[in-house]
Amino acid sequence: MARRRRQAGAGQTAAGELAPVELVRRLGTLLTELGLTELEVTAGDVRVRLQRVVVVSTTPAIAPAGVPVERAGAHAAEIESASGVTIEAPMVGTFYRASSPTADPYVSEGDLVKEGQILCIIEAMKLMNEIESKVAGRVVKIFVENAHPVEFGQSLFLIDPAR
Repeated sequence: MARRRRQAGAGQTAAGELAPVELVRRLGTLLTELGLTELEVTAGDVRVRLQRVVVVSTTPAIAPAGVPVERAGAHAAEIESASGVTIEAPMVGTFYRASSPTADPYVSEGDLVKEGQILCIIEAMKLMNEIESKVAGRVVKIFVENAHPVEFGQSLFLIDPAR
């Protein structure tokens, strides 16, 4: 009796099972199609867990002409005065105004700051990064709420430099 060997198709093993890479691709497609954020599948001795990061974007409402719109993270060109200096987030992370939940904030609106003074902390990958002032002056505006996520280049503070 002649045995016919079934040749594995693209993305399949000799036993006819999906190769791990092809399984991940198909599960990724399924994850997107169903709108899921997490999916875990075990097929034989292969266990695959996919997790999709959902980015929530807040779009500001359109204001009538002539009405100024302020929003967290707006770019410096939209809101800073001719003499204001914007301190931007140097990384993606979580913005904290104080060193711990029970501590006083590093700075508040209206405070005078020195060049090099710590303004806030951005937590990125479990590392606490101190963000310092680039100039001496008065804190005019704090654009981000405590414990909120920030993106690279997002405006954090507006400082009116000392003259």
